Amino acid sequence: MDNKLTVLEEIIKDIGEELYQKWYNALAIEDRTEEASKAMASNAGETAIWVIQAFMNKFNSAAEELKGE
Repeated sequence: MDNKLTVLEEIIKDIGEELYQKWYNALAIEDRTEEASKAMASNAGETAIWVIQAFMNKFNSAAEELKGE
C-alpha cells in the first residue's frame, strides 16, 4: 500500500511541476519575479492535489453507481 501512495505522491508532484512551468511560461518576461515564481509553485502544487482528488472522488462515485446496476 505504501508503494501506491508513493506513486500517487510522485504523480501529484510531477503534475504540479508541469502546471507551474505552464503558468510560468505564460507570464510576460517582466513579471517573472522570484515572488511570482514562489506563489505559482505553491498554487500549482495545491491545484494539482485538488484536481486529482476531485477526479478520484468523481471516478469512485461513478464506479459505485455502476456497481449497483
